[in-house]
Amino acid sequence: MTSDAQLKAGKREWIGLLAIALPVLMVSFDIFVLLLALPHITEQLGATTNEQLWAVDIYGFMVAGFLITMGNLGDKIGRRKLLLIGVAAFGVASVLAAYSTSPEMLIVARALLGIAGATFGPSTLSLISNMFLDAKERSVAISIWAMCFSVGAIIGPIVGGVLLDHFWWGSVFLLGVPAMLVCLVVGPVVLPEFKNPAAGKIDITSVALSLLAILPTIYGIKELARYGWEAAPIVSIVLGVLFFVLFLRRQGRISNPLLDVTLFKNGIFNTSLVSMLVFSSLTGTVLMFITQFFQSVAGLTPLQAGLALTPGLILGMVSLSLTPKLAGKIKPSVLIPAGVAITVIGLLINTQVDPSESVVWLMVGFGVSALGGGPLLVLGTGLVVGSVPPEKAGTASALPQVSNELGYALGVATVGSIGALVYRFQLTDAMPAGIPAAGRQLAQENVAAANLVADTLPAQVGNALLDVAHNAFASGLHIAALISAIALVGVAVLNAVVLRPMPAFGQMQAPPQEEAEQTAEQTDEDEEPLAFPQSA
Repeated sequence: MTSDAQLKAGKREWIGLLAIALPVLMVSFDIFVLLLALPHITEQLGATTNEQLWAVDIYGFMVAGFLITMGNLGDKIGRRKLLLIGVAAFGVASVLAAYSTSPEMLIVARALLGIAGATFGPSTLSLISNMFLDAKERSVAISIWAMCFSVGAIIGPIVGGVLLDHFWWGSVFLLGVPAMLVCLVVGPVVLPEFKNPAAGKIDITSVALSLLAILPTIYGIKELARYGWEAAPIVSIVLGVLFFVLFLRRQGRISNPLLDVTLFKNGIFNTSLVSMLVFSSLTGTVLMFITQFFQSVAGLTPLQAGLALTPGLILGMVSLSLTPKLAGKIKPSVLIPAGVAITVIGLLINTQVDPSESVVWLMVGFGVSALGGGPLLVLGTGLVVGSVPPEKAGTASALPQVSNELGYALGVATVGSIGALVYRFQLTDAMPAGIPAAGRQLAQENVAAANLVADTLPAQVGNALLDVAHNAFASGLHIAALISAIALVGVAVLNAVVLRPMPAFGQMQAPPQEEAEQTAEQTDEDEEPLAFPQSA
């Protein structure tokens, strides 16, 4: 029998965790710096509004579309090998993005970044599940992995703002290159190779069907949220759903499916996945309203808005770091609902924000919401990855990220659209007199457009429009936060009921090391087996 001491991770595993954390950090960093660089890109490359949107969105489309494929590919060729391939490709694509000479070239580079970035989540999470066999240590490793997203979100606006003040817009993309080089050098030394020895050939038809299911669905949802009920996005969503049905039917028939549909027979797996999807959709949508409020209502610059979000992001990191310690003593059925309840309190604080007051209460509401997210994000991810056999960890590790990408798009399309309707109806009812018809129509689009219209009007009329528009947007934020709070109460109840039989992570029995080692395969047949020190 394998002792608990033998299941503990050694120094090499923890150094390996730091190596795989670098790509994860840069993914979050890359998203935020692009948003800051958009005005410069528009000025220097002459990007149209549509090209700007594609430069932003294409990354998420490619990540979501290729996650399942990359998870399956990692199980087949090796998770370390796939990660290093993705890291190298991400570095090359970053250079292409930095030196783009046209909007089209930037969009292509962003698409390549998305495909490369799709390798990071499944590879890193599945490596964590294989490297950290002890449930408590795995939760610590996942919390560190998750904190990298917050770190990237914190330093992205700050470092990006400094670079854009002193260098050209492409410099923000080059920051990821040194991190990728470090991972390429250190990774082969400290990361073990794991793959599924029984994995068959990848079914190309399934790959195509997964792309045809995910890409049109997310594209349609985003377009629906952006432009309303038009025929094109609805058709896109319908086509995506049809291809998804065909994809699932094929997975149930073939011997080597891209996605093992039997995973969804596990109640804990389903509960964790659905909970994270709902959580990301609601909190992500409210965050979108908050960032718009900071800039379009409070008048903060993008850098100031990023700094205003920083306290909340730091509290989110605190939550992620405390979760493993709490998880060793408190059952998931108590800890996760308690965390979600804290997030609900933060959302309720956001329903009381007044546009005529300072943004302090909005910062407080966001901070409280972020403080409650750690248990669900860390334990939910751990439960998804830990509830499947080790040889299927790559495929399972892709699903939390797919749920996040799809969840955010769904949240913007549903709750976000409701908030936008509240803004439009309230503004229309209270629109001050003296505004031309074209200006009235433009102001109804969003609060940023209302600000532009107000600048063209006489001071008295313009100030009246700003007052009405800002109050209308605050009402939209209040409704979005309230709907999200109510829905998350349901998530808390669901986890309290379904996870009730589970003990605290500190009382879980880790899988025997011999069983895990059966799934570890060396990439090179001449390579010496990796001997990991088993000291704590």
